[in-house]
Amino acid sequence: MTIQSEGDLIGLRTVGRVAATALEAMRREVRPGISTRDLDEVAREVFRRHGARSAPQLVYNFPGTTCISVNDEVVHGIPGDRVLGPGDVVKLDVTAELGGYMADTACTVVVAGSGGLGARLASCARSAFRQALAVAKADAPVSRVGSRVEAAVTGEGFRVIKNLCGHGIGRSIHEPPEVPNSYDPRMRDRFEDGMVVTIEPIIAAGDGRSFMDKDGWTVRTSDGSLAAHYEHTLVVTRGRPEILTALDLAA
Repeated sequence: MTIQSEGDLIGLRTVGRVAATALEAMRREVRPGISTRDLDEVAREVFRRHGARSAPQLVYNFPGTTCISVNDEVVHGIPGDRVLGPGDVVKLDVTAELGGYMADTACTVVVAGSGGLGARLASCARSAFRQALAVAKADAPVSRVGSRVEAAVTGEGFRVIKNLCGHGIGRSIHEPPEVPNSYDPRMRDRFEDGMVVTIEPIIAAGDGRSFMDKDGWTVRTSDGSLAAHYEHTLVVTRGRPEILTALDLAA
């Protein structure tokens, strides 16, 4: 969506903060021995306190409140009985709805670890986001985001998962335009002042190919390699975008 009024901006800031609060609450609880269902319950309770709802449940009838994907699971993992162990690479993806507005945010956490391949992959996804944020300005080509993300990721020896990308958001989860993580010369879209989008590097340690699991939701890397995901919802301006889903307003 493109913001049309002060009310739109207030609504988006409010739901953005709820999504950010839920994600941070989940992140703090990641540890060996906790199940992905337990983490999902943490977000559900945050939503309950704020009167928010799970956007994936509302729009797509998703089986969980949030998406939790582990190791080779890239995105859209279903929370369940899986218990996390040291070294697991966990993608936490929260999309909230409140008052008719939606906001989406994600991060990657390595369980009980701060080094190794998983940590480098998570750091790369976050760094790629930061670099892409600098070119998300009104009137700029959307394709510049993909160029920045892909350059940052391949520079670290990783690959973007090209069939997964950022998107417009606001009144529903997925709205125009798509915001790719690699350069597409066919793309002619430009950012507009007040446009609400997500930028979300989704990357893999392997060749970047992926497939849909038999559960019909979970996307996995085709070669079984680790994946990472980092995402914020932001408002495009003529200067630095306003990040709606960062509690400290800094990516």
